[in-house]
Amino acid sequence: MKKVLIANRGEIAVRIIRACKDYGLTSVAVYADADSDALFVAMADEAYALNGTTARDSYLDIGKLIAVAKRADADAVHPGYGFLSERAEFAEAVIGAGLTWIGPDPKVIEALGDKLEARRIAQKVGAPLVSGSDGAISSSAEALAFARNFGLPIAIKAAHGGGGRGLKIARRLDEVEDLFLSATREAVAAFGRGECYVEQFLDRPRHIEAQVLADRLGNVLVVGTRDCSLQRRNQKLVEEAPAPFLSAEQRETIHKAARDICAEAGYTGAGTVEFLLSADGVISFLEVNTRLQVEHPVTEETTGLDLVVEQFRIAEGLPISVTEMTEPRGHAIEFRINMEDPGRGFLPSAGEITTFAAPGGPGVRLDSGIARGSIIPPMFDSLAAKLIVWGATREQAIARARRALGEFEIGGVPSVLPFHRAVIEHPDFASDFRVHTRWIETDFTEALEAASRPVPVADAGLLRGHVEIDGKRVEIGIPDAFLRLLGPMPASSVRSTVQESDGIDSEAVLAPVPGVLVQWNVADGAIVKTGDVLAVMEVMKMETAVTAPVPGVLTILAEAGSSQTAGAVLARIAGESGAAKTSTAQPKPETRI
Repeated sequence: MKKVLIANRGEIAVRIIRACKDYGLTSVAVYADADSDALFVAMADEAYALNGTTARDSYLDIGKLIAVAKRADADAVHPGYGFLSERAEFAEAVIGAGLTWIGPDPKVIEALGDKLEARRIAQKVGAPLVSGSDGAISSSAEALAFARNFGLPIAIKAAHGGGGRGLKIARRLDEVEDLFLSATREAVAAFGRGECYVEQFLDRPRHIEAQVLADRLGNVLVVGTRDCSLQRRNQKLVEEAPAPFLSAEQRETIHKAARDICAEAGYTGAGTVEFLLSADGVISFLEVNTRLQVEHPVTEETTGLDLVVEQFRIAEGLPISVTEMTEPRGHAIEFRINMEDPGRGFLPSAGEITTFAAPGGPGVRLDSGIARGSIIPPMFDSLAAKLIVWGATREQAIARARRALGEFEIGGVPSVLPFHRAVIEHPDFASDFRVHTRWIETDFTEALEAASRPVPVADAGLLRGHVEIDGKRVEIGIPDAFLRLLGPMPASSVRSTVQESDGIDSEAVLAPVPGVLVQWNVADGAIVKTGDVLAVMEVMKMETAVTAPVPGVLTILAEAGSSQTAGAVLARIAGESGAAKTSTAQPKPETRI
């Protein structure tokens, strides 16, 4: 390999660019309109526009990615994580275009990406496993029948999902139907397929995973374990390696099951086998992630391996650089720096980073996709950086983490730093280790102050057109911010938006997050009660409910499928005896590029 196209964005694109430099490869970045000034674009050796504003018409557009790879004369593609990293059709397209795919073979991605097939493989090799449905289910009624047969709670999972998307935990019978429909919608939005299955859910479990490397010479090596139990909405926030407080027997069970599953599947590359560990010691296989994990740096810090470089080596047909693993070297903890407000229920935020003071010192590593002046767009994942802290012992790692988190400052957009500072002081994490996958929702009681809402930023779009330079027709993209200086634009560029509330309108139904208004659950003119779920919004591929702030008669103002900013007025609710104060007429359009 000589030139690698990175089919991703943000901090993982930066991570791969750095590995390319270390390994002597040329890096090629691709970017959506909102990322045109992003850090990873500036750091790459070359960068090409994908001419798209959403994930679907940029980072998820296989045709565009292959076309750019050919245009850039790249000879390999690294998918990072998320987006197309676990899509067999993308791997096939890359290989079909004569490029090297840095990942497992398409047929292996297909087999292990199908959670039902992965369960069958796990059963075949004797991996520990809880009861689940026999194949995908087609209706919420089947999910309900399984719950009645095996008991609650149950997990409703996207058969082709991962990363917590398309995963819902039903703890009451009356919520099974809604959660099944929500899991299906999330699966379609994130993975393009909506098939779901159900299985028993181990309540309040730890989340343990094994990092695997497998080359094309038949070597399958488990290089370490991680604990990823601190999660919210099934999205990990804190991870550490090695997984602490495991018995030797439990660790061996996890290592053996991970190794056997990957060997049986014919796995190659870097991959992760995930398990749940109940409070009474029951271990159950969860899934295989056929890609690099967000939390891979803690394994790197405790093994001395560069997992991205190992991916390069394996893709070139070389053996894994080590033949067997020794005991872990110290302890490492990773804190995901998501641009979310923990004081508002981890509400994702978008805006401009006005302050970015990074920590340093012994044992501190920062993998970041942002810097001061960076814009956080609302349409992509909220993960912006990762703080990784290493120590000779877990106690030293925690002490260094306190220091590093105290030094870290991000301004302009809310981040999860206040939550991390609270967690590192909590005895359930720092001393007794009583955390589990629902610890944040059930046991973490500290009230965190809500951050100031970020100042809205102008759309980061580009107006594209063609000019002739020296007789050659060239496409150009002019930033939206520059065009605003030119005054109002033609009517063809106008789009409708819903006016934002000043926050004192008690009858207004506000968008809780920036994102897409997926659907209305109730009709215009319906009588609603306080707390009723009125609509569903999608931000960063996760669904958020829109609830009624007061009882009364609903007047819908925003259309399903429209993009909204946080705080936008979606509807109004008037007293049941009267009409809504605001007319049902759509608001006047605002001129935007």
